[in-house]
Amino acid sequence: MSIVFYWHPMSSATPIACALAELGVPHERVKIDIRTGEQRRPDFLALNPNGKVPTLTVDSAPMFEALAIHLWLGHRFGVERGLWPAGTSEALQALSWCTWAYVTYGALVGRLHVATQGEEVWRNAAQAEALLRQLSELLAVLDARLARQPWMLGADYSLVDLVVGSVLGYSVYLGAPVNAHPHVQAWLARVQARPAMQIEA
Repeated sequence: MSIVFYWHPMSSATPIACALAELGVPHERVKIDIRTGEQRRPDFLALNPNGKVPTLTVDSAPMFEALAIHLWLGHRFGVERGLWPAGTSEALQALSWCTWAYVTYGALVGRLHVATQGEEVWRNAAQAEALLRQLSELLAVLDARLARQPWMLGADYSLVDLVVGSVLGYSVYLGAPVNAHPHVQAWLARVQARPAMQIEA
């Protein structure tokens, strides 16, 4: 199997780089310089019509969207490495929490980014404050889960921890009140301490 990973440092491709490292998946890396517009070249748009990283090709077949790539990596490589559940109720939880991170929580993070880091015309302190309150409500849900168990799926670390932790990690940068939720804060510190999370990507 030939896997090519299209990425740019310190971008939304970073969690995929961490997942590939955690799973030990052999792959080729191709850097796409999104600052100079390489993501809009016709050859790259043929792989990802959205013109974004991360993008993956598997035996030349393209795949895009970070969540989709994470889920595929979990199913394809995580099961045999003990990092993704298979055929159990935990598998349903894995899909649910990964989607929660990228869709439910992630949508608010995206809006917070615009309200605090976007173009001046879109910045809005009142909206940012409201979004932070909503994020705190979601963090309380996660905190209750992590009060019962050390990792997302129970006693052992899994790729789900990496996926959810990657989204939460970026939200902290934007000011999300993770430190107000002690179980989440302690769990996130453990996730971020893993060697695979230290890569320069």
